[in-house]
Amino acid sequence: MTFFEDLQWRGLIKDISSPDLEEKLNQGGLTFYIGADPTAKSLHIGQFPTFLMVERLKRAGHHPIILVGGATGRVGDPRGTGEREKADISVIENNFGFIKKQMQSLFGEEVQIVNNYDWFQNINYIDFLRDVGKYINVNYMINKDLVKRQMEVGISYAEFSYMLIQGYDYKRLHDELGVNLQFGGSDQWGNLTTGIELIRKLNNEEVYAFSMPLITDSTGKKLGKSYGNALWLDINMTSSYEMYQYLLNFEDVMMEEYLKKFTFLNPEEIEGIMKEHQEQPEMRIAQKRLAEEVITFLHGKEAFEKAQHISEALFSEKIITLTSDEVLENMKDVPHVVINEFNIIDQLVQSNICSSKREAREMVSAGAISINNKKVMDLDFVLSKKEAIDEKILFIKKGKKNFYIGIFS
Repeated sequence: MTFFEDLQWRGLIKDISSPDLEEKLNQGGLTFYIGADPTAKSLHIGQFPTFLMVERLKRAGHHPIILVGGATGRVGDPRGTGEREKADISVIENNFGFIKKQMQSLFGEEVQIVNNYDWFQNINYIDFLRDVGKYINVNYMINKDLVKRQMEVGISYAEFSYMLIQGYDYKRLHDELGVNLQFGGSDQWGNLTTGIELIRKLNNEEVYAFSMPLITDSTGKKLGKSYGNALWLDINMTSSYEMYQYLLNFEDVMMEEYLKKFTFLNPEEIEGIMKEHQEQPEMRIAQKRLAEEVITFLHGKEAFEKAQHISEALFSEKIITLTSDEVLENMKDVPHVVINEFNIIDQLVQSNICSSKREAREMVSAGAISINNKKVMDLDFVLSKKEAIDEKILFIKKGKKNFYIGIFS
């Protein structure tokens, strides 16, 4: 396959601005940019396939520039569902440094990072209206999908103007750095084409853009921070273990699509993985390979292997091979309870794991209580630091879904 055909096969192309772009992508040599507003300290998993395109284009011989929107982040782009909250300027400025560092970590220290606030901070409002706003028709703007949808619930002038700002970004980068390609998520298509229109009218030159489908689950729900299910790419915000568990729980029905969009695996490799996965779906072969590829790219091979080891140990009797720090660090969201060297029945009640001694006895007798993933069925069993990890903590499980970290007092 050609490079463009590979992108199509992976489902990574939604819109292209010109049929000529296919050949240009295959040839290499374009200077492209992608933008991210620093509204958080890190990108999230829904953005990962879009930003992975930076690496795909680099490998195909194109030159990257990444714009971190210190200016656009202050305004906020329309999302089609309602006005965004006004961003705190100090937070935006602080986040710029985090995002810049993340981009350099992912794509190399040499990757060029620009901040559109560098040029917007000194632009006169009247000059901007005359030099930019004069050339973009309002009818053109209100027909863009997200703007049209948001106008139904109300859109501020600030968010309505966002596409003018992004359009000017493209022109500025084209004039000063030779950028001739921009890409982004499909929800950005109106902003992408505004830059093309501005350059065509003011420079009489053709530049290009393409959009990528948004990443969703099987119900069409977007994977993104606005929807309350963000998984951050920064290892300090989402550990490799947490990412491993998240990816391990992806739906089977989405796995072929995600392997295409989240990895560099070729068609033969993905076909082989999916065949093996379908033969033994309970083994979650596709999810494990996805986790390996994503975590290795983001955090490194050592981080993946550690996440895999911790994951396997936490849910087996191998948990005792872990340190107490590893358990506590990677299970921050699991409820913590105080443990004393009590009889198991008394401890379950004291820790509010069971509501009464009767329930505690029933759970123990039924084999529904595990200590360090080992069933306890002895009603007279006494909890001891000898069974504890580092003589500090115990991993307690009630039934299949209730987990607790017991810490000795």
